[in-house]
Amino acid sequence: MSSAEPLWTPDAGRQAGSNLAAFAAHLAKGQGSGSLKTYADFHNFSVRQPEQFWSALWDFAKVKASTRGDRVLVDGTKMPGARFFPDARLNYAENLLFKNDDTPALIFRGEDKVRKKMSWRELNTAVARLHHAFAKAGLKPGDRVAAIVPNMPETIVAFLAVASLGGIWSSCSPDFGERGILDRFGQIKPRFLIACDGYYYNGKKIPIGNKVAAVLKELPSVEETLIIDYIGQATDISRTMPRAVAYEDYISRKEQEPIKFAQLPFDHPLYILYSSGTTGIPKCIVHRAGGILLKHLSELILNSDVRAGDRLFYFTTCGWMMWNWLVSGLATGATLLLYDGSPFAPSERVLFDYADEEGMTLFGTSAKYIDAVKKSGLKPRETHKLATVRTMFSTGSPLAAESFDFVYEDIKRDLHLASISGGTDICGCFVGGNPLSPVWRGEIQGAMLGMAVDVYDDDAKPMRQEKGELVCAGPFPSMPVMFWNDESGEKYHNAYFARFDNIWCHGDFAEWTAHGGIIIHGRSDATLNPGGVRIGTAELYAQVERIPEIIEALAIGQDWDNDVRIVLFVRLREGVQLDEALAAKIKQQVRQGASPRHVPAKIIAVKDIPRTKSGKITELAVRDVVHGRVVKNKEALANPEALDLYKDLAELKS
Repeated sequence: MSSAEPLWTPDAGRQAGSNLAAFAAHLAKGQGSGSLKTYADFHNFSVRQPEQFWSALWDFAKVKASTRGDRVLVDGTKMPGARFFPDARLNYAENLLFKNDDTPALIFRGEDKVRKKMSWRELNTAVARLHHAFAKAGLKPGDRVAAIVPNMPETIVAFLAVASLGGIWSSCSPDFGERGILDRFGQIKPRFLIACDGYYYNGKKIPIGNKVAAVLKELPSVEETLIIDYIGQATDISRTMPRAVAYEDYISRKEQEPIKFAQLPFDHPLYILYSSGTTGIPKCIVHRAGGILLKHLSELILNSDVRAGDRLFYFTTCGWMMWNWLVSGLATGATLLLYDGSPFAPSERVLFDYADEEGMTLFGTSAKYIDAVKKSGLKPRETHKLATVRTMFSTGSPLAAESFDFVYEDIKRDLHLASISGGTDICGCFVGGNPLSPVWRGEIQGAMLGMAVDVYDDDAKPMRQEKGELVCAGPFPSMPVMFWNDESGEKYHNAYFARFDNIWCHGDFAEWTAHGGIIIHGRSDATLNPGGVRIGTAELYAQVERIPEIIEALAIGQDWDNDVRIVLFVRLREGVQLDEALAAKIKQQVRQGASPRHVPAKIIAVKDIPRTKSGKITELAVRDVVHGRVVKNKEALANPEALDLYKDLAELKS
C-alpha cells in the first residue's frame, strides 16, 4: 500500500455518531470550551484546561460517587504531587456493576475446553456472595488479596468483590514460576490468596496445585486460600493445603443481601501491578481507584469509542495491565469477551471464530500476534465475516508498517486500527487511537486525551520528527499513588522524574510524524520487552545464576523481526563449554523458575561482562553495541574494552 495516503479515514457518519461528538455536545452546554471539531481540538482542550476536561468527563460518564466535592485538581503544577478530586468518595466496583439485567456481562472461552456465559444479574449475584463471604472473614480496606489466576469470570468476580470492600488486588497468571510469584506477592504480604487449580495451554491441562502449595509455605501472611475450579481439581487440592477451601464452598449463599460498597477516597489503592527495572526484585506499583476509573473511562469511551452493548475483547493474561484495562470496560455497559490459553489452540482461526460467533466489536491483541497470524498464511478477510468488528487494537510492542498493511489487506478494510502504547506504570496509554483521525501506515494516531505527551531531547527541549524521550508534561489521574515499601517516595521519584524535573519521563524512544502521529521505536532503558511483556533483567539473572556452570549473566532485548527477543550472555566457569545440554538446562531453569516468557531466544558465551566503576553490569551499553549505536559515557565503565566482545556477533544475525 502507498504511504502517500492514509490507510483508513473515518467517514462522516462514523465521526458524527462517535462518543467524542456526543462529548462535544455535552461540553457545549456550559463548559465554555468553544467549538471542538477535530481530534486536535479535543486534545488541546484536555491538556490546556484539565480541570474542565476531567470534570466534564466525570459528568458525561455518569461516575457514581457518594461525594464528588468542588475541587477537581489541587497542586496541578506538581509532578508528583498533583491530586485529582481530593474530596470525592466513591467505589470502583460500584461503577462497574451499574447494570443488573439478563443481558450478557461476561462471555468466556478457555481454548476449546471450557465455555461460560454470565449475565449482569448473575455477575452482581456472584460478586455479592463473595463480598459477603469476605466481609464475614474480616476483609477490610487496605488488606491485600493476591491471585494466581487465568482470565476467567471467577477472576473478575473475585476482583470486584475485593474492590467493593476496599481491599487491594494483585494478580499474576498461573504460568508464572514459584520464584516469580514470591518476588511479587512476598513484598505486599497478602492476607488472602486466590488461585486456580490449573489451566489449559495449547491443548494441554496443566495443574498448579504443587506450585500453589509451595508458594503458600513462603507467604505466612496468608490467612485463607480460595481455589477456583478450572480443570476439575479444586476440591482435591483444597483438602491438601492448610486454611484452603474450594471457591464454590467459600462463597456466601445470601443472594438477596445487597452489596455494601465501601465509599473511599479517590486516591484509595485499588490494585498493585509490577514492573521491573534492571536491578532488584519487581517494583510494586500502587494504583488509585478513582484515577484508574477516570483514566480508563476516558480511554474506553472517548478514544476507543466503546458503547453500551458493545462486545469488548482483549487477548491478555492477569499478569498484564491490559487485563485491568479490559475489566474497566464493564463501566461502559459493554459485554466483555474473555479468552484464556493459546491464541493458536486449536488453530490460528480461533480468535477470529470467536469474533464472528460472539459479535466482537473491539478486537484487542498484540503486535506479535498480528505478525504471527500473517506468517501462518491465514487471511481472515477470506475466511471470516468480521461484520461487527469496528476497531482493532494492537499493543505490547510497536506495530510494524507491514502489519498495518496486513490488517487492511487481509483482515478487514473498513476498520479502525489503533496501535496504542503506555504501560504498567500508568495502567493506561500515553498515545493511541481516536475515532476522528485517519490511520497512517506505521504510525500511532497521537496522544491520548488528558495526556500532555511530548518528545524531548537530552536538554528537555521538544523535538519534531526526531527520535527522543517520550515524556508527559502534565499530571493525569492514573499516576501511581506510590510504590509499595517506598515510604520516602525516592524510588517512585527516581523511576519517572529524576531525568527531567517535574516531567514524567517514560523510558521510550519516540518520534512525532509529519501527520501529527507518533512512532515508538522501543524502550530506552534496559527492561526487556519480548512479545510486549515487560521483564526485568534481575528476574532472569536470579534463575540463570543458580546454575553452577555460570558465573554471571547479562541480558538485553534485541530488536528482531518486528518485535524484541531476549539475548542472554553468560560468563562460564573455567573449562565449561556452552553446548546444547547446558543451553537446554538454562532454558529449563528460566522456564520453571520465572515463566515461559523469560526464556531467552539466544544464549551466547562471553569472556567478560562490562560494568561500571561501582561494579554494576551495564546492559544499556551492550544493547547499544549490539544495535550498532554509539555508547555514551564510556568513561563510567571499569572495563570499556569488554564492549568489543559484543560487536558484530554472527549469532545475532539470524
